[in-house]
Amino acid sequence: MTSSPALRRTPLHEVHVSLGASFTDFGGWDMPLRYASDLAEHRAVRTAAGLFDLSHMGEVWVRGPQAGAALDHALTGRAGTLGVGRARYMMIVDTGGGVLDDLIVYRVCEERYLVVPNAGNRERVAAALAERVAGFQAQVEDVSDDTALLAVQGPRAVEVLSQVVDSGVASPAALRPVPPDAARQAASPTSRGCGEADVLCGGELLARLRYYAVARATAAGHRVLLARTGYTGEDGFEIFCAGEDAVDLWEVVTRAAAALPGVGDGDTTLPALTPCGLAARDSLRLEAGMALYGHELSEEVTPLDAGLAGVVKLGPEDPDFVGRSALAERSGRDGQAGTWMLVALRGQGRRAARAGCTVLGPDGQEVGEVTSGLLSPTLGYPIALARLRPGGPAPAGTWPVGTRLSVDVRGRALPMEVVTPPFYRRPR
Repeated sequence: MTSSPALRRTPLHEVHVSLGASFTDFGGWDMPLRYASDLAEHRAVRTAAGLFDLSHMGEVWVRGPQAGAALDHALTGRAGTLGVGRARYMMIVDTGGGVLDDLIVYRVCEERYLVVPNAGNRERVAAALAERVAGFQAQVEDVSDDTALLAVQGPRAVEVLSQVVDSGVASPAALRPVPPDAARQAASPTSRGCGEADVLCGGELLARLRYYAVARATAAGHRVLLARTGYTGEDGFEIFCAGEDAVDLWEVVTRAAAALPGVGDGDTTLPALTPCGLAARDSLRLEAGMALYGHELSEEVTPLDAGLAGVVKLGPEDPDFVGRSALAERSGRDGQAGTWMLVALRGQGRRAARAGCTVLGPDGQEVGEVTSGLLSPTLGYPIALARLRPGGPAPAGTWPVGTRLSVDVRGRALPMEVVTPPFYRRPR
């Protein structure tokens, strides 16, 4: 008999156990799926803030004088043009253009980049990067085992973290312009003099850090990287810290939030911060129209077939990255046999189409399948992402907004309509 390999655990595993979490195997990790209610956790992020343990994600440093050029060769998105302190969503593809993973790349310093792959793809991404930077003056170091990642997401994220983030150093490119004094004080209730011109206090750093930007900071006395990124469609932050600091940081964030007043949500009052599991993370990202590896993305799909042509740089001035020739050839075949389109679908009623359900065209013929789907907790109707073959009524076989399709859900054809993603946009 053979036994299954033991699931890996994050540094926060015992915290999740103490909170009564239900666990699931996710990419070989024993991760909290939910603590109480998927819907309550989802609603908390949309209304107040949610706290996530994302320590299963990978963290890979690429350092050196030619780190930017090396990443330009390895990835699809021109990391070398990133300003210090900025981040970008990118892909790593194979020679045929298939997606090995989707990533966020942070340029932390002039010659230091942090690449964050998905948990299940971490090892192969680190190996591919090491192979692809050979010949450049750059080094790759996988520090995933020593790094933890917490996320605070939701409209009260700044308020929660203003009690925790002490100070930080951010490059000008990572910061919004200084607001007028009155607005600055309102956004930074805990601001105080830090004594150094290049150091911002916690409240000001949180208020001014741009979306898709990163700063070196101190939080609860721990050295961290503070990034204004997320996977929920809400404002929020991701905090990279040493693994041994994760429990203390989680507890400090939780205590700080507990001192804040709750917010009304119908007949209930939501706390300022709620621990959230992977179920809520998945429903939140789908409402925001964000792709999930293994659903919308895989080695069998190119970024162009997943509606993500914007992350592929194929201009005459752009670098010759691994997989470029295959994607350049694919870019001229939109609407032809062997290509796909990713579309957003909105349904009626309360019955949701799930991943794997067949999508039927106006004539009742099979045209593709759902990659992700659920009954939207925020919107109250079914939503889905679906991969379709060419064949729509528009030029080049596309499926324009407003096209009426149906999805086979256990033998019943449910009507759905092509809409413009994302399904949900946060209030500004």
